[in-house]
Amino acid sequence: MKDKPPSPLKYLKDAIDKVILVKLKDGTEYIGRLEIVDNTMNVVLTDCVKYDNDGKPIARYGKVLIRGSHIAFISVNYGQVAPESIS
Repeated sequence: MKDKPPSPLKYLKDAIDKVILVKLKDGTEYIGRLEIVDNTMNVVLTDCVKYDNDGKPIARYGKVLIRGSHIAFISVNYGQVAPESIS
């Protein structure tokens, strides 16, 4: 009998307190530390930086809630710390 593979939600819950990248369906990206994820894959990021479609930082947020239905993909263990200064 084969073991059932873990669900995507389990991977996200294991990534709590780690830096992740969240790409939205409109192409914008957020990089921040995952604080909370729920069953509909809504995520809360802290120390979050928003990037435009060209990869340029455009805003820095202390905390942001991203609705799961707007997410195209998430990269866990992203390993990049958000830049300290955004003009």
